[in-house]
Amino acid sequence: MPAARDAAGPPPGDPDAAGTPRDPAPAGRPAESPERPDTAPDGGTDPPPSPDGVTDAPADGTAQDPGRAPSGAALLRAALWPPRATRSQLVVAALLFALGLGLAIQVRAAGSDDTALRGARPEDLVRILSDLDDRTARLDDEKRQLEAQRTELETSSDQAEEARRQNEERERRLGVLAGTVAAEGPGVTLRIGDPLGVVGADMLLDAVQELRAAGAEAIQINEVRIVAETAFTDRNGGVRLDDEPVSAPYVVRAIGRPQDLEPALNIPGGVVQSLENDSASVRVDRPERVTVDALRPTELPDYAQSSP
Repeated sequence: MPAARDAAGPPPGDPDAAGTPRDPAPAGRPAESPERPDTAPDGGTDPPPSPDGVTDAPADGTAQDPGRAPSGAALLRAALWPPRATRSQLVVAALLFALGLGLAIQVRAAGSDDTALRGARPEDLVRILSDLDDRTARLDDEKRQLEAQRTELETSSDQAEEARRQNEERERRLGVLAGTVAAEGPGVTLRIGDPLGVVGADMLLDAVQELRAAGAEAIQINEVRIVAETAFTDRNGGVRLDDEPVSAPYVVRAIGRPQDLEPALNIPGGVVQSLENDSASVRVDRPERVTVDALRPTELPDYAQSSP
């Protein structure tokens, strides 16, 4: 009987002739290969190493693929850093800076007037507009007068006599402005009472400037003729005009268009309101005729003389 078992061969679980047990492969599944490829931690297969031992880095922006063209950002960084400036570029930059600074200063200077008007009070805007209208009307009148004089000179039969007459009229007007000739005409009178002694030279100067802006041709305060070079000063507790003392009540007489002078004094925030706010009494009258008879001495020139 033992001879028959040997002839049939060893059973499936018995060791083979070399003494190594052998498990039979299940049906329907191929036998596993003794060699398996290495796998990556995420289940993928690691790429084979390059022949020179260098592994390619991933193309995530940290390393550049040698076979791929550089990106726009990389080219921009390479162009800007490190900075490289030549002398011509520095000169152009300095010129552009100077040009921009000049334009900024010019724009700011041009907008200063608009800024001042934008921040002004409504009373000031009305006053400015009224002054502009009055100056425009006066310039139009002067233009018409000059055109009439030119026409008279061109059409007059005796041009020499007409020229003499116009020169005399011009001399009279200049004498009124210089204070060497008395004047009479329509206008207003401004009477300022100062019981508390608060009226100073600056307040009288504001009144004169307001009348000048409204078109006053001749002005007199008490017995002093007011001209372009009249000095207003405070001295020893009083007011002096051209070093002559004047005291309250101050009577200002101005010749001009009453319909222009009176509104200029009574404008909101103007001379009358400012004086009344300082406890001074103010009265504006419009008489039929105003006489300005205070004269300034005529100063003869030392060297100049009229030419023919």
